[in-house]
Amino acid sequence: MSSKPHYRLVQTAAGVRMVPAKAAPPPPPPWRAYARLMRLDKPVGILLLLWPTLWALLLAANGVPPLGTLAIFVAGVVLTRSAGCVINDYADRWLDPNVERTKSRPLATGEVTPRGALTLFAILMLTALCLVLLTNTLTIALAVVAAVLAVVYPFCKRVIAFPQVILGAAFSMAIPMAYTAVRGEIDPVAVLVFCANLLWTTAYDTLYAMVDRDDDIQAGAKSTAILFGDLDLVATGILHASALGTLALAGHRAELGGPYYVGLGFAAALMAWQLWYARDREREACFAAFKANNWVGLAITVGLAVALIADTQP
Repeated sequence: MSSKPHYRLVQTAAGVRMVPAKAAPPPPPPWRAYARLMRLDKPVGILLLLWPTLWALLLAANGVPPLGTLAIFVAGVVLTRSAGCVINDYADRWLDPNVERTKSRPLATGEVTPRGALTLFAILMLTALCLVLLTNTLTIALAVVAAVLAVVYPFCKRVIAFPQVILGAAFSMAIPMAYTAVRGEIDPVAVLVFCANLLWTTAYDTLYAMVDRDDDIQAGAKSTAILFGDLDLVATGILHASALGTLALAGHRAELGGPYYVGLGFAAALMAWQLWYARDREREACFAAFKANNWVGLAITVGLAVALIADTQP
């Protein structure tokens, strides 16, 4: 039984009055903290991982991929991105309390314990493994490489000056996996798309790192935003342009039609807007520019899908 009074005394113009006491709001259920740990409340990261996965599935199947394979990869994207966020926060539990944007994350505030985070990470990765076991041996082998990259990336922030490149490799592993799941092999188009996505991921994660650059410098963390310094936007623009150029080469190799290049044109315009919007390097502007990459991925996906549909029409 609660010892708190149900009423309280307040001073009013008419004198002291007894009024009902306001009950404290109940604490949020524990699952909400775990959902936040997985960033389920911030789906942009899921979409940034999903778009290149869809590119690979569409290209590998030369159209709509088998629905079972599509379901496996979509679920795998949600699981692995969630697991990546969990292990990232576990690795950054020394850093996040000192960074303005991340100090309210569940591990930083103590809402979730390190042991609880590791348990959740294991559950997510085992579930993803069960899904990939439904594919083939080569895809399973690539999934192991992807898992290693996902685990290694967060710890690279203490060691190397360009952890965003490791993230780019981790985010791109679904591309060869999609090809091996659909075709049983990796062709030159898959390699080009892999390289393009690595460049694109490095670009948008540099914008993301620019949000935290001052805090990271003080805490001793490393990033491409720190590495590039005053040339951060120039480097990001070069990475974006290189990614688009590589995607254009992939489209030429795959003999894709005009709609694909229209999609690349929209993507280029969005990338240019990002650089302009983040020109003053303000935190909010850099974060908005980062999130706008979701629309870049969507533009390329729509262009690719329309091009493939047009190619199959009599």
